[in-house]
Formats: sequence, C-alpha cells, structure tokens
Amino acid sequence: MKFGQVEDPSQIDFTLPKDHPRTKEILKDNTSKKFNVFIGCAKWNKTDLKGFYPKGTKDELTYYSTQFNSIELNATFYGMPSPEQVLIWKEKTPPGFKFFPKIPNTVSHYRRLLNITDVVTQFATSVLNFDEKLGMVFLQLHDNFKPKDYERLEKFVQDWPKEVPLAVELRNSEWFADEEIFNKTMDLFEKYAVTNIIVDTAGRRDMLHMRLTTPTAFIRYVGANADSDYTRLDDWIDRIKVWEKEGLENLNFFVHQNIEKASPLLSAHFIEAINKEFKMNIHIPLMA
Repeated sequence: MKFGQVEDPSQIDFTLPKDHPRTKEILKDNTSKKFNVFIGCAKWNKTDLKGFYPKGTKDELTYYSTQFNSIELNATFYGMPSPEQVLIWKEKTPPGFKFFPKIPNTVSHYRRLLNITDVVTQFATSVLNFDEKLGMVFLQLHDNFKPKDYERLEKFVQDWPKEVPLAVELRNSEWFADEEIFNKTMDLFEKYAVTNIIVDTAGRRDMLHMRLTTPTAFIRYVGANADSDYTRLDDWIDRIKVWEKEGLENLNFFVHQNIEKASPLLSAHFIEAINKEFKMNIHIPLMA
C-alpha cells in the first residue's frame, strides 16, 4: 500500500500524537473486561508476500490462516464477493480466524455513497456468511470525498444494516482540519456505533487523530520499508497499553508496506511484543 508514501522517511516525525480527550471517555464507558487482539496483513497472495510461503504451498489462504488470526480483506474492494465465495474462504480457515472485508469501490468511489441500497444489501448478505468469522467490514472513502458531502455519509451510516459491524476511514484532510466538522462526524459515529479507523502512514500524519468512537481500535499501519518501522510499532505498543487499561475491548491492527513482502516480518515483531506485554499466546508468523 503506497498511500502516504514519502521519498525520505527519515525526515518524518513519527511521534504518535496525544489521545483526543473523548477517547478516554469512550473507553471508560466500556463495561466489558475482554481484550481481543487481531493482527494481520492486507492480502494473502504469493505475489505480494514473497518469501512468506513454503515451497509447494498449494492454497495460500489455508496456509496464511495458520500463521495469522485475521486478514484485512482488500479483495472485496475490487469485486463483489458471492455468498458461495465467502463460504469457501470461511471453510479454509481455522476456528477463531476473522475476516475484515473492505466495502466494494462501487459504493465508495464510483457511486460515492449515492443510490447504493442494492450494492450494500448484496454485500451485507454475502459477508454475513462468514458468520462467527466476520470481524467487521470497513468503508474507505476516496481521498477527494469531502465534508461538503457529509449528508451522504450520514445517510450511509444511518441506513447501514446493524447486524454487520462497521468501521469507516476518512481520507480527505478537511475532515480533520475543521474541529466543528470533525466533532460532528465523530458524534455521528458514536451514535451509530461506527468504529473510526486510524491510519499511520508517513505522508499523512493528520490521519493519526487518535479519536476512538467505540471500544474498538482499528489501525491500518503503513510501514515505510525503513528501520523506523519497528520503533514506530513499539510506540504503538505503549499506546495500546494505555488504551487497554482504560477499557479497550478490541484491537484490529493490520500491517501494510510499500513493498508488501516485509509485512509478515513487521507483523511478527508486533505480535511478539503484544504477547509479551499482555501475556497472550498469539501465533508468531514464520518466514519460509
């Protein structure tokens, strides 16, 4: 994923900003004592994850799901999955594995949240076939989808089928620059239990709003194929420690790279740190 890629990552201040004041309140209100952690990559194909699969691997998803407990399912962004395809994916993975499918670009990029009832219904019907293996779906809006179209986003959130957990990624900088617009949008997400996605990428530090709207943190981490990728992950461990103490219930953390073959290595580093800090036993992915 090359979103936010910069020519020289060493020039970027990667310090995580302070939490938005409302984040602590959201977490404090959570009465669940559970802390669930899902960490994965964005895709499972061999072409991108070079060096990850042992020679002779016949089914990539089957092997991938022995190494990770989740996948950020970007494939569904480019094409509507059929119920049959969802069942095939589901049956290839072990108990406890979770899928986080991206809403098709027909909704977000082509129709831009207008006249989408048919597509949303079809998508929701399909992904519900993941059953207990559905983590949550996410909407990634186009970079040029701006607050002037707030009403479209509001209607989308209001009409979204409540049985399918939803997260939203806002990309245009105007959503974050105007405090009134930002707060209005976050209030909308809170009201309808929509998780506000955080993106950590070198060239878009404004997307590190650190504003949770549910007791779920959905983080899309984009490495820069630099040594700093690892220290940045260590900083996330420190922040997640704070959130967990404050009441975080779910952590969904997906690792991307400009050169994706490094994603499993970064993920392994992060999982090892999570296991140590929270006394968990999440499988650490192996490199072939």
